[in-house]
Amino acid sequence: MGAGPITQQLPLRLGPGPAQSFKTFVAGDNAAALAALRAAAGSLYLWGPAGAGKSHLLCAAWRAAEERGALALRFTASMPTPWRWEDGTQLVLLDACERYDAARQHAAFALFVEAATHGAMVLAAGRLPPVDLPLREDLRTRLGGGLVFALQPLAEAEVAATLRCEAERRGIALADEVIGYLLTRFARDLGSLMALLDALDDFSLSHQRAVTVPLLKQMLAQQPGPGKP
Repeated sequence: MGAGPITQQLPLRLGPGPAQSFKTFVAGDNAAALAALRAAAGSLYLWGPAGAGKSHLLCAAWRAAEERGALALRFTASMPTPWRWEDGTQLVLLDACERYDAARQHAAFALFVEAATHGAMVLAAGRLPPVDLPLREDLRTRLGGGLVFALQPLAEAEVAATLRCEAERRGIALADEVIGYLLTRFARDLGSLMALLDALDDFSLSHQRAVTVPLLKQMLAQQPGPGKP
């Protein structure tokens, strides 16, 4: 971060943004799920609590498909219908399946039918196993028809290592005391912590100061970030 006479300015990101790829996914106890996704051997369903890495892995699969020139479609519970099939699609991603209303359930089932007709893969994720999803039976059956993996949250040491790795990728020197503060006072799921790291990165850039616990406390006092208890 360069010095200057202005103490606060709009942040300008010069480094890479968040990267949700297979390489940046810390597998922990989820190595089997990661290997299955890398192999792209068939349709599968991921389930587990918030922050376990479900959306990360779906985005990583999307990125991998793009890199090999394959067309991938991604749909989430927040996206309005209609969900349209596109000719040439090789991969369909369905996220947050437990929150699909009737219209989205109908759309998701139609995509399963198209995928089966055209030989495309379907990768899906939700917080519950297929059998427990509050969905229509034919969609639950499709979601559970391939490989199913229960993702396990990372241990504290693995979360700390992930934070440090992401901070280094962004060019942030994240001291042990900052990581300790984050892990003891905030939700430990990676989604919340990465969002907090985003906010902290912007705040550090705009104030031209290194990331420290006092800076983190100042940011929270001025503009509370994700995960604040």
